[in-house]
Amino acid sequence: MRQTPTWFERKFAFPLPVEQYPNLCARLRGTPARIEDVFRGCPREILVRKPHEKWSAQEHAGHLLDIEPLWMARVSDFQEGATELTAADLTNRKTHEANHNARPLEQILAEFRKARGKLLDRLEQIDAPLAGGSLLHPRLKTPMRLVDHLHFAAEHDDHHLAHIWALVHNPASTPNEHL
Repeated sequence: MRQTPTWFERKFAFPLPVEQYPNLCARLRGTPARIEDVFRGCPREILVRKPHEKWSAQEHAGHLLDIEPLWMARVSDFQEGATELTAADLTNRKTHEANHNARPLEQILAEFRKARGKLLDRLEQIDAPLAGGSLLHPRLKTPMRLVDHLHFAAEHDDHHLAHIWALVHNPASTPNEHL
């Protein structure tokens, strides 16, 4: 299996064409279904397995739910004309403290689908000119437009989906890290 690159070492090429906005919304809309598909028929012992005390597949899904408020806050940043995007908690404290493995997977997935739906409903209300303004990303120290931020969020989804896939379909493999 190929190792998933470390999230915090990823590089991103911005700016993206603003015309990618609808494509990125479609990609973000598809994440809940893709996660549900990966988990379909998976035994609980595989879902909650924590190789080397890294996140389990279910915790990766919980993390995607936990990060939705950040994506929503950043959309607000664009709408309100902030100068910098809301910073993420780089320690992922919320996910570490959430005890996602003790929750029913169906509950996590349903909450994620609902939260992602709210984000996409909000994105559908945004005027095209707003998609062109840029804000500084606090960790990357690079300007991002809304379309760039949506690409960043979609890449974050795919990053965790790759980990989930590896944990579910290659339970003997060991991911290189949890983010």
